[in-house]
Amino acid sequence: MTIAIFIWLQKKSYIAISFVFTHCKSLIMAKIPLKRQEDIGLSPYDLKFRGQHRSKEVQMTVFDINAEDAQEIIIHSVEELKSYQGKLIWLNIDGLHNETLMRELINSLQIPAEILSDVMEPGTRPQTEEFDDGLFVSIKMMQFDESMNQVSIDNLSIIVMGNWLITFQEEQNSLFNPVKERLKKHNKRFRDLGADYVAFALLDVVIDNYIFILGVLGERIEELENKMVLNPDRDLLKTINLFKRQLTDLGRYIKPAREMITSLVKMDSYFIDERNYKHFKELHDNINQAVELLDYYHEVLYDELNIYHSSMSTRLNDIMALLTVFSVVFIPITFIVGVYGMNFDNMPELHIRHGYFIVWGVMLIIAVGMLLYFKRKKWF
Repeated sequence: MTIAIFIWLQKKSYIAISFVFTHCKSLIMAKIPLKRQEDIGLSPYDLKFRGQHRSKEVQMTVFDINAEDAQEIIIHSVEELKSYQGKLIWLNIDGLHNETLMRELINSLQIPAEILSDVMEPGTRPQTEEFDDGLFVSIKMMQFDESMNQVSIDNLSIIVMGNWLITFQEEQNSLFNPVKERLKKHNKRFRDLGADYVAFALLDVVIDNYIFILGVLGERIEELENKMVLNPDRDLLKTINLFKRQLTDLGRYIKPAREMITSLVKMDSYFIDERNYKHFKELHDNINQAVELLDYYHEVLYDELNIYHSSMSTRLNDIMALLTVFSVVFIPITFIVGVYGMNFDNMPELHIRHGYFIVWGVMLIIAVGMLLYFKRKKWF
């Protein structure tokens, strides 16, 4: 009987937890590979792609911000860039594996080889660096695909050189579509504030996506809290640990990005106009908000883990109390059965006509009486 009660409690708990996991899915996190063995020892001036090929062909697009109607134009060679000299241009390159193209950019735009070498290493840490003719910024960008429940991670490199803004990505994506729409509608503002303002707009989108993805993950983390108290389960513990690991993965990219933004704001760079420094300080506030959210959800998971252990402990105590009550109820009954199970000839009660039914009645009265007593004491 006690075993049957325990199994019933387990089944009840399992059904409730199945509902929890139907509604609290974790995110699928893509990862950027670390340094490969064959890349160890390469010179910082070697233009060799150090990542995984994620796009078959390199695509170059140009935004002529000086034009009255700014449009995205696909170009097929570096030679075509000569017609844009002297204009405020955003050049975006999707795909980093074409080493020949990178060498042509060195000759055409005078970008230092060591800068492009960093561009061609997607696993590099977020950084900012000034060189003779410009400013280099590298950061990890994330994009959430709701239909796939997946977060894609790409390395974004930004180079500001006078009127030129050059961005490098591993593959084409739609993350910067809002900036492109703003360029088409309000290109005069971008034209007046320069290439460094466009760089700010891109970084702002990247950091806003950090906050958005943390919010999506945070909602799913908070969904667990209310359900956990009622129905703790080992599968729920696995989900908590999975969320902890995903927050740790996000922290690997977000916290170094904060260090980079902090360095950028403190740099007092010649290549950032004084009018735009207030915008870059806004970036610093936003990235701090992202890190605070990251730390907050870490604390929420830690609290949920404590709730899980407390709930499991309370549940185990309740089960043990229930089993103890039933064990105590059966002690006097077992005693009676044991007494009348002895093989003595001289036992007067054995010859009573209704002795069997009397013993059953006494045992039932004892059992019911003890159960009522325990119920009044609220022991179960």
